[in-house]
Amino acid sequence: MQHALTVDVEDYFQVSAFASQIKMQDWPNWPLRVEQTTHALLELFERRNVSATFFVLGWVAERYPNLVHRIAEQGHEVASHGYSHQLVYSQTPEVFKEETHKSKQILEDLVQVPVEGYRAASYSITARSLWALDILAELGFKWDSSIFPIHHDRYGMPKSPEQPYKIATQFGDLLEFPLTTAKVMGMSIPAAGGGYFRQYPYFVSKYLFKKASLNQTRPQIFYLHPWEIDHDQPRVQGASLFSVFRHYTNLKRCLPRLEHLVEDFNFGTMSDSLSSIKCERIINVADLA
Repeated sequence: MQHALTVDVEDYFQVSAFASQIKMQDWPNWPLRVEQTTHALLELFERRNVSATFFVLGWVAERYPNLVHRIAEQGHEVASHGYSHQLVYSQTPEVFKEETHKSKQILEDLVQVPVEGYRAASYSITARSLWALDILAELGFKWDSSIFPIHHDRYGMPKSPEQPYKIATQFGDLLEFPLTTAKVMGMSIPAAGGGYFRQYPYFVSKYLFKKASLNQTRPQIFYLHPWEIDHDQPRVQGASLFSVFRHYTNLKRCLPRLEHLVEDFNFGTMSDSLSSIKCERIINVADLA
């Protein structure tokens, strides 16, 4: 059994928490650091003989095609993170479809294999944007990892299933691999990585991930972003104290903790993990609301 190790390839200034301070048209004015930070993760995974799935932002892929080539050449899986890192529920279905198709085409032209997986910016497929699931299936995606079964101020569908399931869309079934949560005293606690991984002490992350996996018998997902190992990134001014806390906490500790994580758990790509799951539960899109 392999857990899914995933990386959302975006830069520090593209996060949703800073969208009010940094508009997309201003992205080229900020120092780009995503190439060097992603290379650092690739070096770690190569050293530890670990494969992962990289959800690459189309905007990044256009500017760093060689980075996408290296990801694929090292045996990792390339998936789509959309094009512009906009929250799905802030877009119209027409704009979402256009951008998602554009990103998929960019990546497929680079890696010369079908790109079958997708993850929305900030897990923003919620009850407000379930229409996006039909569009993903229409565009040829086979699986998605955008639904987080928790309460959160920006994302989350707390009543959605916590284990992989099939979503019946008007264009066929879409396999959903939700982000990892662990039950503690009846509550669903996020245990999938990212800011939670940096904010929790490592022993807590390890405990929650192991608990979610039912003592290593059920595959789970871990995620992080390249900027989360970059403690020298430029500081964004004007964001709320809460956003600053969530973004900058324990950046220095993230990479050493990741080293421990890939030693403590068996990881592979999303497709590796999904291949070990017998998923029979089918839910209609409308029933997720």
